[in-house]
Amino acid sequence: MALFGVYGAGGCGRGVLPIVREQIGADDRLVFVDDCGGASINGHEVLSFDSFIADADAGKHICIAVANGLIRMKLAVQCEAVGLGFFSVRHGNSVQMDNVEIGEGALFSPYTTVTSNVRIGRHFHCNLYSYVEHDCVIGDFVTFAPAVRCNGNVTIGDGAYIGSGAIIRQGLTIGAGATVGMGAVVTKNVPPGETWVGNPAAPISAKRR
Repeated sequence: MALFGVYGAGGCGRGVLPIVREQIGADDRLVFVDDCGGASINGHEVLSFDSFIADADAGKHICIAVANGLIRMKLAVQCEAVGLGFFSVRHGNSVQMDNVEIGEGALFSPYTTVTSNVRIGRHFHCNLYSYVEHDCVIGDFVTFAPAVRCNGNVTIGDGAYIGSGAIIRQGLTIGAGATVGMGAVVTKNVPPGETWVGNPAAPISAKRR
């Protein structure tokens, strides 16, 4: 029996766990891993991180289901420090086309699409109805909220967060740690660490003038 943990019992984790349940073997054990520990959520045991590590089951694997990329990065370091292996999650109707490379720990919700010649880093989150078009390069710990439309030849830096319904024009760069707001239409490059909102998208500081 292998032990599979979904790290995070919030909305993201509860959305991911049923997909994991479909992926793993009937004899495998599936739990939430969360700081609260000790509870039961949606019929699955919740273990603290220390309890998960101490559990006697062999073959422990974990995925990190936390929407904030910076927190996901910290949790990944914590998991790596104790030798935990990561697994990826992909719903059965998620589409991936030709020549796609994806790092470990990715989470793909239903109705997501990655087309051809795409490179994606570690611990990517691709939420409901989002797509990544051809020739995109996406860094580590990037989050797509639902219905993100990422068009071709886009580059996205590590830890960026793209809000629900955002549209990114072909050929642009979204810098590391940047945030693109819900429903934004991005027509220019977004510098690292900035937050852009609106249609057309602009930095929050500019919107306040």
